[in-house]
Amino acid sequence: MKTYIEERAIEIANYMIEHNATVRQAAKNFGISKSTVHKDVTERLVQVNPTLAAQARKVIDVNKSERHIRGGLATKEKYAHQHAAS
Repeated sequence: MKTYIEERAIEIANYMIEHNATVRQAAKNFGISKSTVHKDVTERLVQVNPTLAAQARKVIDVNKSERHIRGGLATKEKYAHQHAAS
């Protein structure tokens, strides 16, 4: 694996852990796709730094378990704004 990919994977994982960021937030921050973020953190990082990969995986798992709640809140807020504007 190329060193810049390893470095990117480490940077992404550190960002996600420090900011409790979602895959989408990390992708936006680094200007790469969600698929790349996910592959870097779940596959490539395991080879480079297994401990960091495990920590990042915990953040991903928590965000994944909470995503339906965030989606529901976003929808609720959307309709509240539409109703208030009417």
